[in-house]
Amino acid sequence: THVVPGNEEFTRGDRIARPRGAGGGGAGRASNEGEGLDEFVFQINQREFLDALFDDMELPNLTKRQLSGLEEFKRVKGGFASDGPPSSMSVVRSMRSATARRIALGASKRSALRELEKTLAELPESDDNRAARAELEEQIQVLREQLARIPFIDDVDIRYHRHIQEPIPHSKAVMFCLMDVSGSMDQYTKDLAKRFYILLYLFLSRNYDRTEVVFIRHHTTAKEVDEEEFFTSRETGGTVVSSALELMQSVIEARYPSSEWNIYGAQASDGDNWPDDARRSSAALQQLLPLCQYYAYIEITQSGDKPLWHTYSRLREEWPETFAMQHITGPKDIYPVFHELFRKQSA
Repeated sequence: THVVPGNEEFTRGDRIARPRGAGGGGAGRASNEGEGLDEFVFQINQREFLDALFDDMELPNLTKRQLSGLEEFKRVKGGFASDGPPSSMSVVRSMRSATARRIALGASKRSALRELEKTLAELPESDDNRAARAELEEQIQVLREQLARIPFIDDVDIRYHRHIQEPIPHSKAVMFCLMDVSGSMDQYTKDLAKRFYILLYLFLSRNYDRTEVVFIRHHTTAKEVDEEEFFTSRETGGTVVSSALELMQSVIEARYPSSEWNIYGAQASDGDNWPDDARRSSAALQQLLPLCQYYAYIEITQSGDKPLWHTYSRLREEWPETFAMQHITGPKDIYPVFHELFRKQSA
């Protein structure tokens, strides 16, 4: 490229940016000038997104109980294969494979290119060095062309989900979702609690076919509700936490005997409670914890530990393996806290 005499827009040495959307994806010669964005976008479907989101998570302490005599199977993903129908292609794994191949094929060339460019930059421009510089520039151009010819994605990169028949474990599990909807919970705090429970519901729906969910809302009194009312009802009132814990105990006794069911609980609150209810709440949870495989308490607050946190902390010391407590201060905390509560434990 050269500047024509009389040009008033550019001078020798100017770097001309490549137009946006033309980031070198064509079949032209390689160049060290210009910048832009390649017009490349890949999409993943909802299942692939949820697979990535919940890949290393599980219900803690899940055990098999009440095995039936009839063994059932389900078709599940069993790794990846290099061939398969287009509908089973894994976009994420294919892109990962393509990236690894491009890095491996181009690593030595990029290293050599950097050395040549460094040598060229350090070589003074003079008549004595003209031949040496020309040779270096030619070698640099060859390397750039070789790098440009490495395909972005190749047939060898494509990976497909492999499916296998897996026996269905006949574990029976129930998750109790206890949400504080008292007057001390402002709309922002309730929204954070609902987001946490939506994430929990998606996790259970995706990972556990036979898990039942019991929704309990509470203020001064507690009530078992359906999914829609749990997330949309605007009913509110005072704060008596023991009402929810005692209702959970009653539902377990009526429908979910601990000898047959894996019982889990997830309680979200701003941490406030009627002072006279502290001892009763502690006693109610003390009765529940021996029945539960795992119980998680999530306190949503920006002002430090609240009364309920202090009440529960003493129980946490007695049940360190099955009782977990976490804080949420804003939307950014929801997934990290959820992941910490339900991440797979190392063997």
